[in-house]
Parts: sequence; C-alpha cells; structure tokens
Amino acid sequence: MTEETPKARSYRRTVNRINKVITGLQRLGIAFGPMQLLTVAGRRSGQPRTFPIAVLPLTGGEYLVQAFQNAAWVANVRAAGTATLSRGRRSSTVRLIEVPVEERRPLLREVVETQPASAAQRYVTNGLADAPTPDAVAAAADRIAVFRVEAV
Repeated sequence: MTEETPKARSYRRTVNRINKVITGLQRLGIAFGPMQLLTVAGRRSGQPRTFPIAVLPLTGGEYLVQAFQNAAWVANVRAAGTATLSRGRRSSTVRLIEVPVEERRPLLREVVETQPASAAQRYVTNGLADAPTPDAVAAAADRIAVFRVEAV
C-alpha cells in the first residue's frame, strides 16, 4: 500500500483546495470543529509550514493522526519535535510526541469508533488501511503516524 491510487490523488487534491479555505478562515479568527492550524519548521528549508489539521480528543489527551500517505507535516514534525497550534486567534507552542506503533492501535480503533464514518473511509481511500473498520485501521498502525500533543 505504498502507491497512491488515482482516487487517492483526486481526494488529496480536493482536500488541498478545501484546506486553503479552512486556513484562510482560521487566520481570520473563525474557528470550527476540531480544526486547528499546525505550523512547524520545514524539515529541509527550516521555513514555517502551516497545515490545517484536526486535533482529536482521545483517551489520554489530544492527538494528531495522519490521514494521507507521505504527509509532509508528519515528516516535518518528526524533524522539528515542536510546533505551534492555532485556533482562531489563539495559538500555543506544543511538543508533538510520536506514539509507538503498539500504543497507536487502541487510539486508531477509538478514532474509527468515535468519529464519523467518513474518517475511517479516508484511511481506505488514501491507501493506509484495507477496510474502514476499527480492527483494519488498528492493524495499519505501522502506516499511520499518531502524535500526542503536549504543552511546552
């Protein structure tokens, strides 16, 4: 499951267009849902890169969960360790701790069980999981990065 399918590419393009709108609204101070802006230093350039991302309240805290293969924010966070999360006009510096694979499984199961069905389907569409079920998404824990959000 390393090759991005045409359906996944199309989905990613659509999400990228929507993300531009979400980013603009957030910068205007309009916050909604679990969406926040993640700003992290680029792993190669060192320049700040901003991504709209859902911060999910799960057992034990708040988490960021990868939804796309080769997501740039994942590589940037792994390199930087700290980032800024902004919601509306408020922002805070956070440490993002990558959760070990075995500890991801129950968290991913919880995501599928507590979020809308479209969240689970997204992992299948994007080639990260084989089926939109709690067990299938949990089984893909080695392909889905999960980061715990901690205050600095």
